[in-house]
Amino acid sequence: MSIRVLQPEGWPRPRGYANGMSASGRTIYVAGQVGWDAGQRLVDGGMVEQARQALANIVAILAVDGARPEHLVRLTWYVTDRAQYLAAGPALGAVYRELLGRHFPAMSAVEVKSLMEAGAVVEIEATAVVPPPG
Repeated sequence: MSIRVLQPEGWPRPRGYANGMSASGRTIYVAGQVGWDAGQRLVDGGMVEQARQALANIVAILAVDGARPEHLVRLTWYVTDRAQYLAAGPALGAVYRELLGRHFPAMSAVEVKSLMEAGAVVEIEATAVVPPPG
């Protein structure tokens, strides 16, 4: 595979994400996904359930172009409540591994005042690189 984790020598390995990724191939950019279903209805349950749905949406979008979670090179999480996000850490980690496995691309998490979709508490955007065939 032509996706490689970039880990500077002597740096401690980050938990749950990579410092950097290098990849070559076809690039897929996924717009920010909130926790709504195919009918654009927000799921019940707050941060964890909305994150589960947003990640499931990303997986579904990738699949349209033959990509899989291991092709992800970047995720950016926008959350409306830092404390809620941190408190949900173990549950979010379980949801992440359920949907994306043990592939940890470069990630950022940013607290924002609000999101465009009323009631949304998390939005996740993604970039994937599908390696060339062979």
